[in-house]
Amino acid sequence: MLETPLKPEAVEFAAVEVFPNQHRHRRYHIVSTCPEFTSVCPKTGLPDFGTITMDYVPDAHCIELKSYKYYLLSYRNVGIFYENVVNKILDDMVALCQPHYMQVTGTFSTRGGIHTTVTVEHGSPE
Repeated sequence: MLETPLKPEAVEFAAVEVFPNQHRHRRYHIVSTCPEFTSVCPKTGLPDFGTITMDYVPDAHCIELKSYKYYLLSYRNVGIFYENVVNKILDDMVALCQPHYMQVTGTFSTRGGIHTTVTVEHGSPE
């Protein structure tokens, strides 16, 4: 029998660290891709696999990547729909670093013959 998945509230983003953007005078993109993202289907308890890509234009702070990696790993046993996971990552990271722009894309493995990609944005890339 499968374990009961954790609730999305179990993901804690407070451990994600930021550092000062030393190039605040210019707009530039930081793109981070995690090709080994896993979470759990909240209906079946089966694992879901995907790639999470975060593209952002920092303002005062940049996201420290090791702590971001551990944040993404904390979804491993969380029961959450694709749409919710991508929106939660965006909401958490925007609250943390207040970027000029951020886009989070989740490209999830095919399941039942359906391939799903979810993209959400905050702000303007200009």
